[in-house]
Amino acid sequence: MSKLDQLNISRRKTLHLGAGAAGAVMLGNFGGMQLAYAAADEPPLGATWPSGSEGDTVYLGASVPLTGTYGLQGADELKGMELAVEHMNTNHELMKTIAPKIDSGVLGKKVALVSGDSAAKPNQALQLQQNFINQNKVILMIGSTTSSVAVALNKFAQREKVLYMPGISGSNETTGDQCTRYSVRQGYYSDMVVKAIGPYLLEAFGKDRKYAALTPDYNYGHTTTEAFDLYMKEHGWKMVTNQVSPLGTQDFSQYLTNIANSGADFICNSNWGRDAILSAQQAKQFGLIPKMTLLMPYQVPFFAPEAGIDISEGVITGTEFYWGLEDEYPLAKLYVDSFMEKYGYRPEWGSENGYMSFAHWARMVTDAGTFYPPAVIKQFEKGEKIPSLMGEVHYRAEDHQCIRPLAVVRGKGKADMKNDEDFWEIVEIADADKVAMPLSSYNCKMDSFPYT
Repeated sequence: MSKLDQLNISRRKTLHLGAGAAGAVMLGNFGGMQLAYAAADEPPLGATWPSGSEGDTVYLGASVPLTGTYGLQGADELKGMELAVEHMNTNHELMKTIAPKIDSGVLGKKVALVSGDSAAKPNQALQLQQNFINQNKVILMIGSTTSSVAVALNKFAQREKVLYMPGISGSNETTGDQCTRYSVRQGYYSDMVVKAIGPYLLEAFGKDRKYAALTPDYNYGHTTTEAFDLYMKEHGWKMVTNQVSPLGTQDFSQYLTNIANSGADFICNSNWGRDAILSAQQAKQFGLIPKMTLLMPYQVPFFAPEAGIDISEGVITGTEFYWGLEDEYPLAKLYVDSFMEKYGYRPEWGSENGYMSFAHWARMVTDAGTFYPPAVIKQFEKGEKIPSLMGEVHYRAEDHQCIRPLAVVRGKGKADMKNDEDFWEIVEIADADKVAMPLSSYNCKMDSFPYT
């Protein structure tokens, strides 16, 4: 059975792990194990405080696309979440490094994950999370893989006073003008990735070049193309056409015909998931690849094996994580080895995003010593440096964005691959401070969103 087949089989899997220990808020320490107790001075808040942390198990709710255009990527993201929960409950070395105070769970509780298929639709994701709140009293929501879902759940989380971590969400707006107090993003986004790959493109190809944009018609696509254009035109690059296609497009011929006649040297393809794969395959059929260099600001998990090595070769893209980083970062190697042992293939960055979102949540909860949502949020807002798979990172209080490094990668040809999953060459690691966008670039009004 192939690795992709294994992934597809697990798309609708719901994971329930655990059984455990005590209540919720003020810490006690007995025999080295932290226990949490419900504090009488913290009144009920929102949908699940304190009911969600009163039993022996706390639940986390994941709404990810397991079918449709982004199904493959959503299933991979879910695997990282599953592994993180397992590692919290078993004191795995990697999780203990990121969140040292876990002890066979979090604050004396076992952790369990409930999940469902959002199909990348905001209404479906909202319904899933409402069900998780009603049935499981979840204390953390996660998952989007489309920014329209992330924005909808941002608002839902603020209303229900349940913490939300978007997971994959590439739109600037998620921690920009659609930010809320109850949403915290670990992953990267459009402006960050453009600031990572832009300097590399200028160094590799120079100024005054022409490119065509291929843009999916929703929030993430427009903000990614806009971010790329704003950065590159400052250095003489010109967008000669912007072809906008609906999400889930099957036939890109009309858009590719216009690109073929545009005189472009490059294609900046902001599509994601199956749309990215189909558009690239059809660009190859049209003879545009390799005549034009394919740029993909936001790297798509499984793009290389799905689209084909003859298409991914030479593609330049930015990514949150690539397994080859294990050669430089010890924690990355721990993650790769653990993921491979469990799932039989090297992890893509979607799974890393799910894992690290949960790991950082566990760090904040255990450092705060409580599941009480305002206290956990304030722990994120302290901005303390904490471990990630690519060195230390921190969360910015003003917009709840993780300030983190990114990798720039270029697709390898078949002859250069060291193994059957060695698809990318890491050409640069962009420092967190260089890719972090100034707060003045956005319109996040965090002070307008209360803790309680």
